[in-house]
Amino acid sequence: MSTGFDLDHLPYGVFSVAGDRRRVGVRHGDTVLDLAAATGRPELATPSLNAFMALGPEVWRQTREEARALLEAGAETIPLADVELHLPVEVADYVDFYASEHHATNVGRILRPDSEPLLPNWKHLPVAYHGRAGTVVPSDTPVVRPVGQRRGPDGPTWGPTQRLDVEAELGFVVGAPSSLGDPVPYSAFGEHVFGVVGLNDWSARDIQAWEYAPLGPFLGKSFATTISHWVTPVAALDAAWCDLPTQHPEPLPYLGPGQVRGLDIDVEVELDGEVVSRPPYRTTYWSPAQMLAHLTSNGASLRTGDLFASGTISGPEADQRGSFLELWEGERFVEDGSEVVLRYSAPGAAGGRITLGDVRGRVEPARAALV
Repeated sequence: MSTGFDLDHLPYGVFSVAGDRRRVGVRHGDTVLDLAAATGRPELATPSLNAFMALGPEVWRQTREEARALLEAGAETIPLADVELHLPVEVADYVDFYASEHHATNVGRILRPDSEPLLPNWKHLPVAYHGRAGTVVPSDTPVVRPVGQRRGPDGPTWGPTQRLDVEAELGFVVGAPSSLGDPVPYSAFGEHVFGVVGLNDWSARDIQAWEYAPLGPFLGKSFATTISHWVTPVAALDAAWCDLPTQHPEPLPYLGPGQVRGLDIDVEVELDGEVVSRPPYRTTYWSPAQMLAHLTSNGASLRTGDLFASGTISGPEADQRGSFLELWEGERFVEDGSEVVLRYSAPGAAGGRITLGDVRGRVEPARAALV
């Protein structure tokens, strides 16, 4: 039985030791293999995974095999406790989808109680918005409570959000780019997507509610998006692919109806040491390949380091909701000083489960704001 971080997993990250230069390593148990030193690849002696990811799937495969062989041969590793971990990817663009039917339905019922919870287009295309790449931060980065406009009884008010929320999501990291004007078909997912990260798309629900119509998500979400330190390569998830929920009506052909799959990834949401929810990604309506195909369907190009996320992962049960807005029906949100931890796991190739990187964030009080 494989558990945790084994030779079939080998997630990638960026680390340094005692303030030394940042470089790429792979995690094996509670140790890190210095890939830059072990392989001599110059693309790995850099402060992000971008140069390596840009080399494409064949190099990814070769390097993964080389790392496995080095570890099997007893290569020297560094204790995880001795390294400092950093943002693994220089994020180019960030797109956040809204791919869970359960989440979209729950939120629609809360925000639009007198209307149908799903808008007419929802089951025809993977809905998404463009986020802010510059505020994607690594796990353990403090999250400062955002300040902004909120709806008041006599017009807008200004101040710290009173409804700070989390969104438990799965992020997909693009390695190989594409050309402007050339859509990426759903069948080419593995040629472009390098790996996955855990992701928390923090949300200020009161700021969001005041600004989102007609703008869509903006300041209520752009202040912080936290990702895991470790990027699990798609190659490590071979045992996790699973059937999608039934898609009805059938999507248009460019979305590959009946030819794409989901991922059996479990998420655990912890607030101040208490597990409050366990969302299952396998229940998500739109697949990773469909999200990628739709993202580029108008000819938009991919860049190395692009990040697209699943949107909040929520299952059909009350204890499977990936945001506190859903979980507590808007009655409870994240307080200053609270810590939120997201944990991810997936079936391993050798049985058992592999651990995808945790996503941690502690909330700090709002700072002095404009008046």
